[in-house]
Amino acid sequence: MASDRRDQAPPEAVRALREARAAARDQAVRAAVDQALLTEDEPVAALLDLAGVRASAAALRAAFADVTDAPVLHAFAVKACPLVPVLRLLYEAGLGAEVASPGELALARAAGVDPARIVLDSPAKTPAELREALALGIAVNADNTQELARIDALLDEAPSASPLGLRVNPQIGGGTIDALSTATPTSKFGVALRDEGARARVVQAYLDRPWLTRLHTHSGSQGLPLSLLVTGVRAAYELAEEINAAAGRRQVDTLDIGGGLPVNFASDEETPTYAEYARLLAAEVPGLFDGRYGLVTEFGRSLLAKHGTVLARVEYAKTSGSRPIAVTHAGVQVATRTVYDPTSWPLRIAAYDAEGLPRTGPAVDQDVAGPACFAGDLLAVARPLPLLRPGDVVAALDTGAYYFAHHYAYNSLPRPGVYGYTADGDGTVRFATVRPPQTVAEIVAEAGGGHPDALTHPDALVTD
Repeated sequence: MASDRRDQAPPEAVRALREARAAARDQAVRAAVDQALLTEDEPVAALLDLAGVRASAAALRAAFADVTDAPVLHAFAVKACPLVPVLRLLYEAGLGAEVASPGELALARAAGVDPARIVLDSPAKTPAELREALALGIAVNADNTQELARIDALLDEAPSASPLGLRVNPQIGGGTIDALSTATPTSKFGVALRDEGARARVVQAYLDRPWLTRLHTHSGSQGLPLSLLVTGVRAAYELAEEINAAAGRRQVDTLDIGGGLPVNFASDEETPTYAEYARLLAAEVPGLFDGRYGLVTEFGRSLLAKHGTVLARVEYAKTSGSRPIAVTHAGVQVATRTVYDPTSWPLRIAAYDAEGLPRTGPAVDQDVAGPACFAGDLLAVARPLPLLRPGDVVAALDTGAYYFAHHYAYNSLPRPGVYGYTADGDGTVRFATVRPPQTVAEIVAEAGGGHPDALTHPDALVTD
């Protein structure tokens, strides 16, 4: 079912929003240069628009509030931006946290997220992870029936207030990016519902465990159309209805419908919207919103992507095969997915001069290259941009999720500083340090610099 075009903003409103976002970004880039966040010594910096993040969080909450009065926990997928100040910002904006590792749980707790607003998902939880979550009262979605048996044993050891559920794979197929499609016939996630006998085993697992009160599904993210996401949610809803009918009571009281809203990487327009998705769910799965079920969502990329920008200085401008190449300091270390899979993850690039002002001039096809020592370290290929010069600044747009927070240490390149920003009404831009730039000394320390003789000094080797 297509979204209702009548509910979408008129073209002039969309255009005004797009222009306002571009103007605010230009203002932030200029301020980052003026305030020396981007320098010869620190040639890469990442910016996060705090007002934009808050607006996305508010839009998510409002979208579901418009279609249901049932309680909804919006748990931000920490994997999308595992930075403590960002998690705190989102928590204060009314969101919880979805975590998938001990590290992500520690980050959420460091951000002050209430354990009652944390959900633990992972296909490979250890007994220690489960024990900690159960002790804290954190919601847990088991991935498979073996994990359910493990939880059985842990509950025999000590009772828990944790809401507990099971993840199921509706096996509805994938989207355009195989690696992000989690509801394929052979996905590693959840119990495969269409495998022979699986559905009956899931129903029986619930009947055997009165404490199993949640049901979870997540069909994927980027590359999936809304219609496919809705199909996956409908499958989980129908299974919950079947379980409750078999139990003769409302045993499943909460559906965790995952996240997965795709992001438009082609322009400043935010499409699709949370409101479109919520309305489509309400139209296609009305029972989901009639008050019988609490809901959990796990959005990540869609909350932050449009609000992040990576800035990099152009170190050299050269030509090869008659094509201009701008060699910058931002490449695979901050844009790993784009470099290794540019077709699935293209990035928009904006050009600025050395003072942070938009670069003008006729568009020339040119490559925007990173600093890493392999030929494919490219942010863009044959991209039409005003001709870049040494000292100019390139901006990789829509990088607020899964980019600057996920450092790839190729060539021991340092992690860039990350700065949140707000713009005052008078045009003043204020920055707050989310994560300082990594120092060379920190790189050495992480690489075992404190133990240089560990493999060569006879006394350092451990023997039986």
